[in-house]
Amino acid sequence: MLTSTLLSVLVPTILLCTISRVDSQKTNTVDSNTFPNDFKFGAGSSAFQIEGAWNEDGKGASIFDTLIHEQPDFATDNSTADVGPDSYHLYREDVKILKELGVHFYRFSISWPRIMPTGDISSLNPSGVKYYNDLINHLIEEGIKPMVTMLHFDLPQNLQDLGGLMNPIFVNYFREYARVLFENFGDRVKHWITFNEPGRFCSCYGEQKSIPIANVSGVGVYLCGYYTHLAHAEVYHLYKKNYAGIYGGKIGMALNSYWYYQKKPGNDIVKRALDFEVGYMADPIFSKTGGWPKLFQESVDKNSLREGRAWSRLPAFTPEQIDFIKGSADFFGLNYYTSKIVDVAQFGNLSNDPPNPSFIRDSGMIYTNDQTWRRATNKAMYLVPKGLKDILMWIRSTYNNPEVIITENGWSDEGEMDDEGRVEYLKQHLKAVLEALQEGCRVTGYTHWSLIDNFEWMMGYTSKFGLYRVDIMDPDKKRVQKRSGRIYREIIKSKLVI
Repeated sequence: MLTSTLLSVLVPTILLCTISRVDSQKTNTVDSNTFPNDFKFGAGSSAFQIEGAWNEDGKGASIFDTLIHEQPDFATDNSTADVGPDSYHLYREDVKILKELGVHFYRFSISWPRIMPTGDISSLNPSGVKYYNDLINHLIEEGIKPMVTMLHFDLPQNLQDLGGLMNPIFVNYFREYARVLFENFGDRVKHWITFNEPGRFCSCYGEQKSIPIANVSGVGVYLCGYYTHLAHAEVYHLYKKNYAGIYGGKIGMALNSYWYYQKKPGNDIVKRALDFEVGYMADPIFSKTGGWPKLFQESVDKNSLREGRAWSRLPAFTPEQIDFIKGSADFFGLNYYTSKIVDVAQFGNLSNDPPNPSFIRDSGMIYTNDQTWRRATNKAMYLVPKGLKDILMWIRSTYNNPEVIITENGWSDEGEMDDEGRVEYLKQHLKAVLEALQEGCRVTGYTHWSLIDNFEWMMGYTSKFGLYRVDIMDPDKKRVQKRSGRIYREIIKSKLVI
């Protein structure tokens, strides 16, 4: 969600449910229009996109604070997130509308630089800890369960100055940050997400020209992915050893993915596309063997050899690391927005071809869209609900049917109050979830992205995802429910989608 493509990933809505599943003796059924009684719904947001107060009460700078201030034209409308919807001061208003919706949980992220301005435990900020304690306590008072993301793109600038997620020491910093979160909030937070869309974020290390975090194309993305896995596993095992027995919570990761359809029949290139989209983040954790996907690793290794390198650009896991990472998640968090058409690429050395080396060249894929699909204001987003069912079925068959929580799913428009497009998107995607449940997928939660209109990265405030409108020019930042909010409230109350 760091470019217009990345945007197609910004929207959480979660379902916690018992689902129809096939066991050896019998099949439980799920009504075609009705969710089970214990199926849970939520809404989502991220700290950088809604909090504002970018330098108040001891908060440090994140990489996006730095980026936006140094490059004022980063967002298409030249806007910033310095104030935004101002949830830092108006979090009670957010809880109020969550209560109005009737959601069971709220997925939000904690701003690492608000808790630790330099990213290090030595800079622990009591004001930041208090803010999140107040938010969590108020949610629980209103019967809403918190689901917390530890890192939703807004890495402390000080850590990026050390190399960010390309530096091995990041693993230690992230573990100690997580320890602070568990110590301060673990008694009330029962669902933790370590990283939001790590594949999208890692692409910033050289692959996304508009996000100049680092200029190491074809190298940084893999270093980032490698240390992301090690950091995630460190935190998972830390929680299981010291906190799970006391608090009984769960830990996962929110992975983004499109579903892919082949442009032409023939070789199964969908698997290759999925390996490069989500598999390289999911296989090390959820596959039986662990480690990188085979096709993914072979591609990067072979390309590295052709380039005359002494070693592969893709770091290799040791057998001990493979075992350490494998199984290090209690649920599969899925961010799904749309699907794409995939075909084999024929890259050369033209000016518009991707850099050499690069993640895109390693994938060997090109992506297009079906022009019969309905398009959102975000040019990378189309209405393809079947893709959600298809990827849920793929997760079921590929990773032995893990628990899945849909951690983002939503639709962008220009801010209409009568947001018919979002209503259609919401209903059709929930029907796709029901179909997946009927066929045995262990989906247990659904998060709508997003609760309120907010700062949408490169698109600023020109693209709206919220169930509630927020006029960024209104000094009061009043939250106003859209038609989609009313419809979602009815669905949550009745469990019925028609």
